[in-house]
Amino acid sequence: MSERYDAIVIGTGQAGPSLAVRLAKAGRRTAIIERKRFGGTCVNNGCIPTKTLIASARAAHVTRGADAWGVIVPPGMRVDMPAVKARKDAVVKASSEGVIKWLKGTAGVTVIEGHARFDGPHTVRVGDLQLEAPQIFVNVGGRAAVPSIDGLDQVDYLDNVTMMEVDTLPRHLVVIGGSYVGLEFAQMYRRFGAEVTVVEMASALIGREDAEVSAAVKEILEAEGIAIRLAAKCVAVRTTPAGITVGIDCDVEPKEVVGSHLLLATGRRPNTDDLGCDRAGIALDERGYIRVDDSLRTNVDGIYALGDVNGRGAFTHTAYNDYEIVAANLLDGETRRVSDRIPTYALFIDPPLGRAGMTERQVREKGINALVATMPMKRVGRAKERGETAGFMKVLVDAQSKRLLGASLLGIEGDEVIHSLLDVMYTNSPYTVITHAMHIHPTVTELVPTLLEQLEPLNPRV
Repeated sequence: MSERYDAIVIGTGQAGPSLAVRLAKAGRRTAIIERKRFGGTCVNNGCIPTKTLIASARAAHVTRGADAWGVIVPPGMRVDMPAVKARKDAVVKASSEGVIKWLKGTAGVTVIEGHARFDGPHTVRVGDLQLEAPQIFVNVGGRAAVPSIDGLDQVDYLDNVTMMEVDTLPRHLVVIGGSYVGLEFAQMYRRFGAEVTVVEMASALIGREDAEVSAAVKEILEAEGIAIRLAAKCVAVRTTPAGITVGIDCDVEPKEVVGSHLLLATGRRPNTDDLGCDRAGIALDERGYIRVDDSLRTNVDGIYALGDVNGRGAFTHTAYNDYEIVAANLLDGETRRVSDRIPTYALFIDPPLGRAGMTERQVREKGINALVATMPMKRVGRAKERGETAGFMKVLVDAQSKRLLGASLLGIEGDEVIHSLLDVMYTNSPYTVITHAMHIHPTVTELVPTLLEQLEPLNPRV
């Protein structure tokens, strides 16, 4: 016998709890299912714990270099890694318990713990319990992808989940993967005091970015003592008496690097392997992501997919926006679409990279007649006052409409300042709205009008 609900939400990541509560408050009897840790990746082993660790790492970094600000720190400064982990664990616990309390305290929401699998298009099984609902919302997220590397099955390695349990300082952390997750961990552990090497198979870090952004990020990390090996074409791993040996190149010396710990940061994969999508008739793409339309509906009537599992975004903010789209369309009579949102994200190294809209590469590929302006952060008063002048600001504008096409802000507070541009982009207003506005001094944002006043034609590549 099945338990019947108006709606079933599978997974308690960023989109699931908000949707379950919203559905319940609209009078729909809702079940939400979680198989492991409430809050999903963001709360447990993603945004919240990593940014908590980054904060501790920054404190260590600033303390070591405090004399640059005229502050003398007594000898013997050290990083207490068990205390760092304990602080992170406390923040994570409070967040996860907050999700549980919220869900269990909401009338109309039934919380079920266990592994959910589809039995049919509108039937879900959790152990011996069978549930039915006309609407099912899949929010099961993703996990770290394990690359095909020779010898990997013979060595101990870490990923973004197991890294959260480390409470000691690695002697030498080798990170395979030079993108967002890998670079944040690399800088973090270098600032804690570890030797760090980043191994990237591509010819540049964070390859989706424009070349000057990738190069500047590399320069920032190398300035802190992080070794970076690009174009690694002969990657293999093995355990030796000295530690974990990672092959980097078959020809160029040094061909290998020996570390005490190995972190894999080579992308993500969706948690659809054991979801029973075939029993429900849910279509997946070639990578295992659930196919959805512009309203996040799957090919099966009444089934939606939100968050990382749908392949339409890989961030907490895209998952939450998925919830907003679905809730608005189902409950508020709106017609919101995934294609309406402007891509935006950040790389939370220090200084951070804030990104919105198109890159220069994308603008060129589309053949748009564009204007571009770039300004080094050393021209920004706030950056000079803080002694943090690394990076630059770059913005792209449509030459005809004067509307902003995209921006890359690599520098102090770039992850916050980017929103001043993003909000104008959503209004479809010309960039002159910003240049005509009065901004507060001394801030980073006040230099954005100055940046825009330097716009010039984007010249064709020679």
